[in-house]
Amino acid sequence: MQKDEFALQEPVHRHALRVLYGDTDAGGVVYYANYLRFCEAGRTELMRAQVVSYRSLEEQGVILPVVDCRVRYKASARYDDLLTVETSLVEVKAVSCRFNYRLSNEQGRLLALAYTTHAAVDRSGKLTRLPPEILAGLQKLAATP
Repeated sequence: MQKDEFALQEPVHRHALRVLYGDTDAGGVVYYANYLRFCEAGRTELMRAQVVSYRSLEEQGVILPVVDCRVRYKASARYDDLLTVETSLVEVKAVSCRFNYRLSNEQGRLLALAYTTHAAVDRSGKLTRLPPEILAGLQKLAATP
């Protein structure tokens, strides 16, 4: 059986956000690329709550740009919908990490599944190792049952 590429693993961080008018397209539904912005919000809050804020990481000279992503759309979100972004860290390496996401609406309807993979780079864009204490925190988070 093939592994589910979008599977969440504990701990799962939940972040609520409201769809703004500017998130929608002319058809009144959330513009497809904005689902990745919603994932970013979930990932940012998971990092802040569990390991380190992105600001603190950047102050240490490390940036985590997205190097791979995928979104599987299931249903549309609309203006003023209250969404829940569930985020989990599913893989950690010395120079990269991967997060999986599940986005649903207030009624619990699945809207999208996604993942993002990030590489650790320095300010010049060169691949770099994650600082040891942050790597340890991420590894602990990814291994938590």
